[in-house]
Amino acid sequence: MSLRFVRPRAARLPAIPPRRLLAALVLLLLPTAVLADGPFEPLTIASRSGRHTFQVEVMRDDAGRAQGLMFRRTMAPDRGMLFDFERTEPVAMWMKNTYLPLDMLFIRADGTVARIAADTEPLSTRTIPSGEPVLGVLELNAGTAARLGLHPGDRVEHPLFRGR
Repeated sequence: MSLRFVRPRAARLPAIPPRRLLAALVLLLLPTAVLADGPFEPLTIASRSGRHTFQVEVMRDDAGRAQGLMFRRTMAPDRGMLFDFERTEPVAMWMKNTYLPLDMLFIRADGTVARIAADTEPLSTRTIPSGEPVLGVLELNAGTAARLGLHPGDRVEHPLFRGR
């Protein structure tokens, strides 16, 4: 008696063009922060030097606040990221996995700037404290605050700070 082994047939998958396969692989390997760019909301800073308008991404949940601008390599000059902490309290930020040097504006619930941490050090785990209770933090490219003449006491106009 002889036994005959039969190999199961391999399932036939549709052919995927090499370019599509490569694109899918690249997207899977990129950190999610690189892909998360937008949607944007308008924000204006009213200062002694004038009104300065930006388009900002708003981080409204723990996951978004934890991710922030990590792993990004560029940000347009008129863009920024606004962190909504949902309640007024002292906060501390850091630059772990953040390649961009940033200016951080710590903002009170009424929209006034409490403190500016200018030209923060990329990839640093040193904490950057708000110095007092704040509702939000605005991150802009390093040098923006100095270039625009921004100071504590300037007012940030965004729906986050309305009616507070």
